[in-house]
Amino acid sequence: MAKKDNKEEAKEINWVKEIVGMLIYIAFVFLAVWFIITFVGQRTEVSGESMCDTLYDEDNLWVSKISYRLHDPERFDIVVFPAENNTTYYIKRIIALPGEKIRIDEEGKIYINDEVLEENYGKEVIEEDLVGRAYENVTLGDDEYFVMGDNRNRSLDSREEEVGNIKREDLKGKAVLRIWPLNRFGTIK
Repeated sequence: MAKKDNKEEAKEINWVKEIVGMLIYIAFVFLAVWFIITFVGQRTEVSGESMCDTLYDEDNLWVSKISYRLHDPERFDIVVFPAENNTTYYIKRIIALPGEKIRIDEEGKIYINDEVLEENYGKEVIEEDLVGRAYENVTLGDDEYFVMGDNRNRSLDSREEEVGNIKREDLKGKAVLRIWPLNRFGTIK
């Protein structure tokens, strides 16, 4: 009879070990996912046409959160930052860097520190009524960035007071990879 009790006791201990092991495994998976989403990267969906012809409505992107922990944001990076309501995100391109002066003239030309910006993005002429606050010089602070969408005439961006200059601390990350749709899968240049 003692042998039978030992076998039942051993089965019960093995069962408890299995449950504890599974709970530790699940906790590890949740911790790993939390770490990745908090510090490494996140998936973000493009909403709207402000970044056409680079990004399209409903494109899904992988945003690197670690990039700007390793180096400073650079001109022409595509960045993600929260809207004022903190429930949605903007996806725009950095045009001007901290300490720079930016102006957009009546022809839609962008000037950085009084020199015309040479770029391959936003090729359409900016409509005069969409120049916004950048019609006069906007000087950026030490931690501020001026961002614009590539589809300049359909973009709510730093030209408007409600978006304004973006502080470094508000940059959630750099868009590095389009993960959906699969026919456009690849790195974002």
